[in-house]
Amino acid sequence: MKLNSLRKIAGYVVIIISSLVMTIPFLTTLFNSLKSYVQYTQVPPKWFPDPIQWSNYAEVWKLGPFAQYTLNSGIVTVLSVVGALISCSMVGYAFARLQFPFKTTLFLVVLGTMMIPPVVLIIPQFVIFKHMHMLDTLTPLWIIEWLAQPFGIFLMRQAFLGIPRDYEESAKLDGCNPMQIYWRIFLPMSKPTFATLAVFTFMSKWNEILAPAIFVTSKENFTLPIGILSMAGQWSGNEQYMVAAALMSLVPILLVFLFAEKYFVQGSNSAGIK
Repeated sequence: MKLNSLRKIAGYVVIIISSLVMTIPFLTTLFNSLKSYVQYTQVPPKWFPDPIQWSNYAEVWKLGPFAQYTLNSGIVTVLSVVGALISCSMVGYAFARLQFPFKTTLFLVVLGTMMIPPVVLIIPQFVIFKHMHMLDTLTPLWIIEWLAQPFGIFLMRQAFLGIPRDYEESAKLDGCNPMQIYWRIFLPMSKPTFATLAVFTFMSKWNEILAPAIFVTSKENFTLPIGILSMAGQWSGNEQYMVAAALMSLVPILLVFLFAEKYFVQGSNSAGIK
């Protein structure tokens, strides 16, 4: 009994320490975004801003076209999420339920591509998009997700494999073809995994820096992360504004995660991630 109590206490201590490790940097960023430049550069640093500079967030919107940057990021992210859900679910369904030659071999090849660093693919993608006259547009930033990415394929395949075949057999007896089974049976039963894939895709595309930096050159096509970085010179002497801008860029991610948290956890469990 005493040993179990010690284990429980040790577990709580680990959880508290881990929570502090994750929370303190966020709180530090939040407090720095509300400081004046004098307080921001003060040595030794002052933890809590006094007075609180709420005007920092308003000033950020005056320094550049952040509404346009946010709109661009929103367009890219929404199209990427839709493309990932459609393409990865269809390919995942094929690997999970359909029978075709070399299915296992092809799936292993798909998994193998997950080990290729994304930076290695940038040059071939650049050449392809250049010949297709897509450079300096938002298209290269989202079109890739419509081609079914390996992680999404794996995630959806694992979810579909967990659905009992009885549902599929019953649908076949009712005259459903594979597409109808996919649409009417598998998709409704895989909502948690859909939410998981949507959250992962949203986070990766909203925060993406490498692809926009390579494929986009016009300021009006910048996404939010690139827009913030491109104004580095304007932050000089007002670095607290950059902290405020970076913090504001996190708000959509937090909202999406909070909205899909229940499904996200269920999807992670069903896909075998946890």
